[in-house]
Amino acid sequence: MKLTHRSSEKKVNGRNNNIDFSDPNIKIIALAGNPNTGKSTVFNSLTGLNQHTGNWAGKTVTHAKGSFYYRNQHYVLVDLPGTYSLLANSVEEQVARDFICFNQPHATIVVLDATCLERNLNLALQIMEITPHVIICINLLDEAQRKGYFIDLNSLNIQLGVPVVGTIAREGKGLEHLKDITYQVVNNLITPKPAKLIYSSDIERTLEKITPQLEKLLGERINARWVGLRLIDGDQSLLNAIYEHIDTFPELKKESEVLKHYGETKQSNILG
Repeated sequence: MKLTHRSSEKKVNGRNNNIDFSDPNIKIIALAGNPNTGKSTVFNSLTGLNQHTGNWAGKTVTHAKGSFYYRNQHYVLVDLPGTYSLLANSVEEQVARDFICFNQPHATIVVLDATCLERNLNLALQIMEITPHVIICINLLDEAQRKGYFIDLNSLNIQLGVPVVGTIAREGKGLEHLKDITYQVVNNLITPKPAKLIYSSDIERTLEKITPQLEKLLGERINARWVGLRLIDGDQSLLNAIYEHIDTFPELKKESEVLKHYGETKQSNILG
């Protein structure tokens, strides 16, 4: 059985986190970003006092969610831990990765610091490999202006293939536009088409071989190309997470171990 919103209901890392994906009237939005990008300010500005905090199930990492209404539509905003990547090198990265990958929110807003886009874009590109439902929020535009930086939002929109919104969250600037773009994405009025990252010829050849097998196992719920990349990288934590979230555990485990071994062999050839 494929992983569905129903089978993943209220689950993060396979456990209850009181986030209900079953209500069709509620849109779940993930909020991701590096530390110190103003992500918390964006979260607080959008949700106001309608917030709840706790820990992610089985983790010591703080969990925060809030809600707001826009155009008579109810949104639940889930503030993911601030991370620099989704490579699961820390508990925070694992929590953020698993929520986006397995719970599949209706959209993910990625908050970037306008003064250091190059570093922040690393996380955004990784998220865009997992899901196409991405909105880029470039925050702290006032600080970028003071440093003499000009951010071409339209050019970034075209190059990245996803909506890009500029904000100064602490002054409330750009947040209504961010809500409007979020509304359009979750209601399919805008269809993001993230730019595809192309890797070395060796990696691409390996992906061509293993992606079809992964698609048969994972269906359309998880991006098979991204899983293939993680297999090539020998990401055991992702395999463990897949086992926790997908019902076809025995078959998937047997096949993915074969793919993992194949990926590691290819990786050694590439790196060697």
